[in-house]
Amino acid sequence: MLELLEFTWKDLLNPEFYIQHGGLWVFLFIVFAETGLFAGFFLPGDSLLFVAGIYSNELTAELFNTNSDVLNLLILAALVILAGVIGNTVGYWFGRRSGPYLFKREDTFFFKKKHLFAAKEFYDKHGGSAIVFARFLPIIRTFAPIIAGIVGMDKKKFSYYNIVGCVAWVLSMLFAGHYLYKIFLNKFGFDLKEHLEIIVLGIVLVTTAPVLIKLFSAGRSKKAAGDSTSPNS
Repeated sequence: MLELLEFTWKDLLNPEFYIQHGGLWVFLFIVFAETGLFAGFFLPGDSLLFVAGIYSNELTAELFNTNSDVLNLLILAALVILAGVIGNTVGYWFGRRSGPYLFKREDTFFFKKKHLFAAKEFYDKHGGSAIVFARFLPIIRTFAPIIAGIVGMDKKKFSYYNIVGCVAWVLSMLFAGHYLYKIFLNKFGFDLKEHLEIIVLGIVLVTTAPVLIKLFSAGRSKKAAGDSTSPNS
């Protein structure tokens, strides 16, 4: 009861909160939700996987009683990959089902079909790499499979890059968290668990920087284009 009273909304952005209070199944659901549900975009992804790598033995112990660090990490990785692949597949299925409706829908102030056609052209040309790289970008990884379904990306192509992207994302983040924790602790006596807030903040900044730079550059380009087409005073 005391833990409930001490809960604050900022805990929802703290990956360690989910692992310590929710355990393995809440962790797996968050991976699924962030990659398969519209409402999952605010959940921590990269930082959650990194922290899960640090707590891999504790998380795996909820299922298997093994004494091997490597085996625990591989079991956890397999479960997370499965959750991530299923999450993206659900997002793709949702987009696929809603796509025909959107393509038939009349244009409104907020909705323009030309953007769907532009997105389809983009996915036809760069769909594979878009699905892979989206895994490493917060917010974008939530909507990428949905958009891929909406624009009718080929199922086999999506499934292949969905698996490739998920494996790369999960292994890189989980292994980084697990082995960096051991290296810093054994060689430098530095416990990453005591400085997770700074580490999580660093991961967030690194993963969101490309998105912010892209948005900022796009905004400046549009402004420059608008200024160039405006009549001289």
